[in-house]
Amino acid sequence: MNTVPWRRGIAVWILIMLVESVHGTLRQLYLAPVVGDFTARRIAVLTGATLILLTALGTARWMNARSKSDQLLVGVLWVVLTLCFEVALGRLALRYEWSRILEDYDLSRGGLMGIGLAIMLLTPLTAARVRGVGNAAP
Repeated sequence: MNTVPWRRGIAVWILIMLVESVHGTLRQLYLAPVVGDFTARRIAVLTGATLILLTALGTARWMNARSKSDQLLVGVLWVVLTLCFEVALGRLALRYEWSRILEDYDLSRGGLMGIGLAIMLLTPLTAARVRGVGNAAP
């Protein structure tokens, strides 16, 4: 991958984190009081995946990840950065216990973040295909 998709991939990831931060705040303020925190987090994985896809669709051409391998590498980059962000935010800022952080990733306990990260992994490729970028275009 050349440097442009890396830098631009990181820039889009920052945008995604800003969108997701607003999304998370709205979830805590309006959805969690109605359906409970855990259910709100499960719903938010699906709505968050939609927001990530919309962000990726809007930035796919600008990001200029032309090959399928570049698009998948951007997806890997987003997943790694997101995991680091989630752990840092959870442990350092919110002071969550590891069990609370891992709960979101444990499918056996209803956690859907692993699915959300799998979707995030494939989102740059999907967005490039839909937007006709590089060799991912139909």
